[in-house]
Amino acid sequence: MKKIVYLLAVSALLLLGSCSDRIVPVGQLPEAAKSFLEQYFPGVSISYIKKDSDLLKTTYEVRLDSGAEIDFDSKGEWDKVDCKRQSVPSDLVPAAINTYIDANFPGQFVVKIDKELFGYEVELANDLDLKFTKDGRLMGVDD
Repeated sequence: MKKIVYLLAVSALLLLGSCSDRIVPVGQLPEAAKSFLEQYFPGVSISYIKKDSDLLKTTYEVRLDSGAEIDFDSKGEWDKVDCKRQSVPSDLVPAAINTYIDANFPGQFVVKIDKELFGYEVELANDLDLKFTKDGRLMGVDD
């Protein structure tokens, strides 16, 4: 019994020790993420890049001087873009979602977009959260 407890304790420590958040230089960001930033946020300086590694995956959180936060996976594909109170670049939002927002929420714009298993979750400037399928059909609304 003591051996099992010991092995479980050692395993837990190894798991905890393998998880790490650390600040990394731009050079460690995947090329796809660098290209994304150049395309959608040209001229905006990076405040910091936090790399989060654990046994199963690696992610990157990029904070821009504008206050925007972008999360990337290990390949540099974006997962979430949060521009706080500013507009997410409209080219990032699927056209069907932009069309729906323009038609149903005139004057509103997307401040946050998050890729989900079902599709996308977007937050509008008025704090309304909308959930869309991958092809841009509305699934639900949270206020």
